[in-house]
Amino acid sequence: MQRNELDYVLGTMLDSQKDVSDLNITVDKPLQVESSGQLVPVAINPPVEKLTPFQSEMIALNLMGGSRRLTDDLLRTGSCDASYSPAGKARFRVNIFSQRGNYSIVLRKLATRIPTLAEMKLPEIFQQMAKEKTGLILVTGATGSGKSTTLAALLNEINESKSIHVITLEDPVEFVHPQKKATFNQREMGNDFDTFASGLRAALRQAPKVILVGEMRDRQTVEIGLSAAETGHLVVSTLHTIDAGQTINRILGMFEQEEQEQIRVRLADTIRWIVSQRLAPKIGGGRVALLEIMGSNLRTKDSIIMGESEGKSFYEIIEASYTFGWRTFDQACLDAFDQGLITEETTLLYCSKRGPVTRGIDNIKKKRGEATSNMPHLQMKKPEEAGKKVEVKPAPTTLKIK
Repeated sequence: MQRNELDYVLGTMLDSQKDVSDLNITVDKPLQVESSGQLVPVAINPPVEKLTPFQSEMIALNLMGGSRRLTDDLLRTGSCDASYSPAGKARFRVNIFSQRGNYSIVLRKLATRIPTLAEMKLPEIFQQMAKEKTGLILVTGATGSGKSTTLAALLNEINESKSIHVITLEDPVEFVHPQKKATFNQREMGNDFDTFASGLRAALRQAPKVILVGEMRDRQTVEIGLSAAETGHLVVSTLHTIDAGQTINRILGMFEQEEQEQIRVRLADTIRWIVSQRLAPKIGGGRVALLEIMGSNLRTKDSIIMGESEGKSFYEIIEASYTFGWRTFDQACLDAFDQGLITEETTLLYCSKRGPVTRGIDNIKKKRGEATSNMPHLQMKKPEEAGKKVEVKPAPTTLKIK
């Protein structure tokens, strides 16, 4: 397979649906794209009903482009990460992995234009995040939840407002930031540095004010990231966790038991914001980002140092700070439902606690004048019926003679 043939295949897959987020190449399946969270088969000429192991391997080799590092990673670890750009079409983050002796490929489409906070309709509190000078900002969520896009919008705000040096450490580079007010140096793992820990250690000697770390993958990266945040840098990174509480626990779990007391104190001093993200299907097509946002105050610091307890859980702290722009996933779900962005079913599916959310949905329905019960035949007694006395006949008794 030649590069122009591969570009034709990828281009056809991209054009097959309106909102394509991923391309999926798997043996014994047709070419597939993910659109609005669903996999859809792609018709191509000549037709491919089921990919053969040879076809998927040829595509994988072309995507690796003869790189010895990527080939070594694939053979040694069973997977490798790369980037690929068909001529004039798009940019992809590529993951090639082996399964049952064959190669499968997932290509994540990367936006060529960096979105702004306003375009993404992110809460106004993100403007406050972009003004932070030091500390740690974490954006968390499952794979494909839009963490990289949110971070790109945040860095774009910094790029337009501050004349500072920004270094990004990524695997691979996803959004290419133009040189605006800030000075950007974007480094790619494998080509410019070998591990996030070593790249982050080197970044401390490169006089940045903001450091983006693609992912906090291990203890060493977290430790150096905390040190960077403590020494006057703003460190922005991602974690694969579902909410603020799990984010703190995941970081603590990377350290030994005897170290955790000190790490709790360091985390309490350095964490500025934790943003957790979920993408939910939107009414009318597309997806909407549901955000849990937790900042730093005396209550969060106390819960990080002492641990969560009754009345001092991160959920309760965030819920109580809603007026300051913080929000739990439940509050975000109810807001989206109230605005008509998601259905009631989706609201209950993506929330954290169904009980409070169900009551919140009923209140929203009442405000709209909608029915809140699926049993419409139930009704109150009429006043004249309520006043009537009901005659109760005594039960018949039988006399037992011993």
